[in-house]
Amino acid sequence: MDFSTINIDDLLYNVSQNRASDLHLVAGSEPQIRIDGIMRQLDGSKLTGNDIERLCYSIITDTQKSFLEENKELDFAINRKGVGRFRANYYYTMSINSQSSDLAAAFRVIPEKIPSLDDLNSPEIFKDLVHREKGLVLVTGPTGSGKSTTLAAMLNEINITERKHIITIEEPVEFYHTHKRSLFSHRNVGNDTKSFANALRSALREDPDVILIGEMRDKETISIALTAAETGHLVFGTLHTNSAVQTVNRIVEAYPESEQAQMRVMLSSSLNAVVSQALLPKIGGGRTAIHEILISNHAISNLIRENKIHQIYSQMQLNQQNTKMQTQTQAMMNAIRSGLISKESALKYSVNLQELKAQLGMGV
Repeated sequence: MDFSTINIDDLLYNVSQNRASDLHLVAGSEPQIRIDGIMRQLDGSKLTGNDIERLCYSIITDTQKSFLEENKELDFAINRKGVGRFRANYYYTMSINSQSSDLAAAFRVIPEKIPSLDDLNSPEIFKDLVHREKGLVLVTGPTGSGKSTTLAAMLNEINITERKHIITIEEPVEFYHTHKRSLFSHRNVGNDTKSFANALRSALREDPDVILIGEMRDKETISIALTAAETGHLVFGTLHTNSAVQTVNRIVEAYPESEQAQMRVMLSSSLNAVVSQALLPKIGGGRTAIHEILISNHAISNLIRENKIHQIYSQMQLNQQNTKMQTQTQAMMNAIRSGLISKESALKYSVNLQELKAQLGMGV
């Protein structure tokens, strides 16, 4: 295939046809797609910087071009008729053959059909979490772990069962929900508002019941989110953390030491749950979500408030039939016993390798 003459829709159609999750364009390489978590090259010629610029500039506006050239990065989402919806990131990378930089791009598929929690085989506790009246629910995990899809399914559950006003603040907006029982206000950072913090402050004056924050990336956004959760709103957010305990630590450590005690008090009273998610290859093809689930209760709240966060993990292992909590290791062991994932995949993706090896009888 000659990529010097192909257009971007052809490449995105290839992604769709191969049931891939991502398309990557980097100078000096053939286009590459990700299928079930594995990168695969498309057959054909290697892309040049000029090829990528031609492909990428063909689908953005002059305003977006100016933003990209000034900021060296651009995030947006696109719909391509007959192909699908994609989240895109443009960035610059050092050229292999010179000291100059070439444009590069990553496209992520956004499913056109918003899944239900049942479609995702999500734990039953998720349906309880989305019907709470207030508090903070965090869905965390590395890039590509399915956080956005899980959150979309959670909001969809509210949409089909309750009459709520739901405000989403994202960069870019990924899933567009149609109004069913609930009313949605989707806000795209960059187009509809200047920042997450600005949009979140305004949201408190826009009569929301539920607020989704695409990324809690700084102290100001975290503070407003916690205030919203304390004052009668159900708030969903994401963080790029790998475990429930790490998530709690990350939030607290976003503040200077002099403010951390107050932050722990706020978090202890407003946190509902942390769902830390990873996508693992399934035996036979595809991927499956593994969830570590922390549900806040009186004991967890006390540990956060008293700065005993390191004891949370042990608390998560107690009385789980009633608390509905689970560790990643337990979720992985259940998936192994059910024949969903291999031991090798579990070991590769584990965030608590010694514990998993012990559970598998491998020693440490």
